[in-house]
This record gives sequence, C-alpha cells and structure tokens, in this order.
Amino acid sequence: MTAIAPRLYVDSADVDRVSRLLAAGVVHGVTTNPTILERGGRTAAEIADLYARWESEGAGEIFFQTWGGDVSAFLRNAEMIRALGDKVAVKVPATADGFAAASALVRDGATVLVTAVYSVAQALACASIGAQYIAPYLGRMRDAGIDGDAVIARMQQVCDGSGTNVLAASLRSADDIVGLRLAGIPYFTAAPDVIEQTLFHEVSDSSAAEFDAAMGRLGA
Repeated sequence: MTAIAPRLYVDSADVDRVSRLLAAGVVHGVTTNPTILERGGRTAAEIADLYARWESEGAGEIFFQTWGGDVSAFLRNAEMIRALGDKVAVKVPATADGFAAASALVRDGATVLVTAVYSVAQALACASIGAQYIAPYLGRMRDAGIDGDAVIARMQQVCDGSGTNVLAASLRSADDIVGLRLAGIPYFTAAPDVIEQTLFHEVSDSSAAEFDAAMGRLGA
C-alpha cells in the first residue's frame, strides 16, 4: 500500500471554532454537509460567505455538498458550488444518481468526494470513476453493528493506486483517527472537539508548565 501523509480536516460550520483551528494550522481544510450547516445555524444563502471566510483564513480545501436527489439537480447545484472558487470540493452522496453526477463532475475537472459510502463495492465504484475522495462514516457503521474499522481499511485497499482515497468521517475520538491511520487511512475529518483531542495530553501540558516555571526561575 502506498504511504500517504496524513491530513486532518474539521467537520463543522461553527465559524469561531473552525477559524481557531485554521489559524493554528492544524487542519488542512473544512468539510460540511447540509446537516452540519443546519446544526451550525447556517442557511444555503450563507455558503458563499463561509467559503470566502475559510479561504481567507487559509483553508486548503473547502467541501460543500450538492443536493436535489437526481442527476440534473445534483449537477446544477454542483455548478453553483464550483463557482465559489478554486479551493472548493463537491460532495455527492453515494446513490445511483449520485454516482452518475459524480462521474460527470470528475470528467469536467471538479474535485469530488463521494459521501456516505458504506460498502467496499461502493468504494471500488468511486475509484473506477476517478473521484478524489470517499467518505465512509465510522461511527454510524459501528452504530449499525458493522465492523467499520475493517470495512474502511478494505475500502482504502481497493482504492490504492487509483488516485481515490478515504477521507474518514463520523470520528468520535482521537483514538478513532489513530486506529484508522494504523490501518492505512490517509485523511480524516472530525468535529472540533475531536480535532482538539489530537492536540492534547495532560502530561504535555504539565511538562510545558514546568518548563515555563523553570524559565521564570532562570530570570526570563
């Protein structure tokens, strides 16, 4: 399996928390979907403003999901998303119409993530159409009694060498991220709380406090 450097994204429309993580340089970009936008108190009319804000704050990629339920609607709304700027990526749900729309978008040069991928066969189909990313939902798989860690690892295996990679979602702890990384998954998106877990260990904080105290005693 080809080694790919890990990359973290923040999965949120909480603009203040997203901005802090972007400013710290610890996430590559921002992922959203309609439920995340709704949860963050945002409307469809605010998508352009969110893109502009996050781009100005240094996001390398910004994901918005197309909608409409059929191929023509998916493509029509994807064009509005693509018009936001060069750093936008279009999320398309893994339905029959979604695959058709995703394939058309890939052929037209869009950066595409196929989302809500739940089977290895779907992952293989995503690789066959050239989608850059797939997003399986680890937490939801576990909730459904599926061994999500094993399934997601197999997804990455069938995509290896194709240019399609897993961007794992529905991650509920830093340990989820570490476990999937050890299984070869390269990309991860999670809520701000989970991203912040990856930056913290109580012994690191106590060590830093000791270092500062020592410098104080040294007259700094």
